[in-house]
Amino acid sequence: MNGPDPIGNNLLRALRTEDWTILRPQLEEWSAPTGTLLHEPGDTVRHAFFPRGSSLISYLVVLGDGKAIETALVGREGAVGGIVSQGRLPAFSRAEVQLGGEFFRIDLHRLEEAKAQSPTLNHLFARYADCLMAQVFQSAACNAAHTIEQRTAKWLLAAIDRTGAEDIVLTQEQLAAMLGVGRSYLSRVIQDFRQRHLIETRRGRIAVRGPDELRGLACECNSAINQHFDDVLKGVYPAEENGNASGRERIAHRRVMRAAGK
Repeated sequence: MNGPDPIGNNLLRALRTEDWTILRPQLEEWSAPTGTLLHEPGDTVRHAFFPRGSSLISYLVVLGDGKAIETALVGREGAVGGIVSQGRLPAFSRAEVQLGGEFFRIDLHRLEEAKAQSPTLNHLFARYADCLMAQVFQSAACNAAHTIEQRTAKWLLAAIDRTGAEDIVLTQEQLAAMLGVGRSYLSRVIQDFRQRHLIETRRGRIAVRGPDELRGLACECNSAINQHFDDVLKGVYPAEENGNASGRERIAHRRVMRAAGK
């Protein structure tokens, strides 16, 4: 990726120099369009993927009737696939590119070798796994307790937090399916948001125009996850473990995962 941010992923940017030196040669620059399936339930997970820039990946649970409900949305704040597991294991859920773009990809055997060389690298990914699990827990509670309006506002805010872009390539049908709600219910919410000038819709796109107002409508779930990311990951390299960190690293550590990718 060209431009001012050659890494494009906050989890990787949080690595201290020594760990980045270990991991970088194993990372493959990779791109994929929207809709690319990374794995289906039961597939052997062979790679980990780090979204870069505005790329997004969804974890979806596939139900018996074929519906796929989103349980986690991963962008530049994180990674997907085998981050803490040992070896290649069967997938439980579907992983799908929600917004195409650039990624780093690494073979899991290479990732295991890198983690074996550095306990702090292993520690970072274990902390990230805790954050991802928290997102899944929060999603389950959100789906059970909050209204479609709240959940729609939350999803749009989560998407712009994780991409830095307020123009989201997404159809209303896709959003309804991920939220696990009927298309007609979501249409009423989208129409209301349009009338209040919170969003604009074009064919296959939703553009957020009133993020502050959306935050007033959304449930607390996105903010709770952002706070947990900040609490768990901002100290991945405490001073006593990394006393010789450079100024750039210390700044990166303080802001890592701030607001889940802002």
